[in-house]
Amino acid sequence: MRASRLLSILLLLQSRGRLTARQLAGELEVSVRTIYRDVESLHTAGIPLYGEAGHQGGYQLLDGFRTRLTGLTAQEAQAVFLTGMPGPAAELGLGALAAAAELKIEAALPPDLREGSRCVREHFHLDAPGWYHDGDRVPRLPQVADAVWNKRVVTVLYRRWAEPCEVTRVLEPYGLVLKAGKWYLVARCDGTLRTYRVNQILDLRVTDETFERPDDFDLAGHWRAHLADFRSRLFQGHAVIRISPAGRERLPDLMSSAVVDAVTETAGPPDALGWITATVPIESPTHARTEFLKLGAEIEVLEPAGLREAMAGTAHRLAALYAGPDISRHTAGQP
Repeated sequence: MRASRLLSILLLLQSRGRLTARQLAGELEVSVRTIYRDVESLHTAGIPLYGEAGHQGGYQLLDGFRTRLTGLTAQEAQAVFLTGMPGPAAELGLGALAAAAELKIEAALPPDLREGSRCVREHFHLDAPGWYHDGDRVPRLPQVADAVWNKRVVTVLYRRWAEPCEVTRVLEPYGLVLKAGKWYLVARCDGTLRTYRVNQILDLRVTDETFERPDDFDLAGHWRAHLADFRSRLFQGHAVIRISPAGRERLPDLMSSAVVDAVTETAGPPDALGWITATVPIESPTHARTEFLKLGAEIEVLEPAGLREAMAGTAHRLAALYAGPDISRHTAGQP
């Protein structure tokens, strides 16, 4: 642990120039006194490191000195691909490794490229989850990730939508995918590749059994094919709608990209009020009714007849609800 900290001090000074003992202590989460002892050890080891007192003082390496100890460990090499995503890296249990890898890369870069990497980090930030979703709570994600790295078979208790809701599965975990703040596990079960929501894993046991993942397995390619198949099975029908100009403006914020694209591609010319008619895909009449109601009176369903009747029935119930007694009557006499 101390050897790693000494190397980190060297890399910090090499990549950032002069730093005070307090700044080093803050970066490494140790006391200032510990930094003093570590610096003394580096002096004893012959590292050309000197310090200056005063307000502008601090520790600095002699010009031209560069440590060659910047090679990445195997675990850091895995973590480096997640250095732009500190949240997911931490969820996978790789937060510290990702930080160490980033520091080594920064130290190995020439000064001009190093400054450019800092500029990118200061001006761009990735926040993967959507506005109304903070991402999954995945307490078992580090265990799953460890099984993926080490090709270990796992036995899981999994919660699914169909009956029976809780099932036991023996999985060969091939890879993890993070989509819109939600973690998915691609695993082989009973000879078939399947996808599992990690936050639906209720219990997990890593076995001593290992497996061999096929050399030609492409996680990204498999995920693209999985999404294409999912989308092809998702939409089971179509609806013909009329939508107002105001509704079209709100459409991208409220509807799926498939609906937005369909409106653009199938819309006829606007009528005298600016409304257009389009044919859009729907998952089911029940789901479509919920989705279309988000646009209120800015959308009208023309077909199918059953969906139009369901929309009309909901509208009538809403009208009756708001045409009832004033709410003040219900609260009269209440403190």
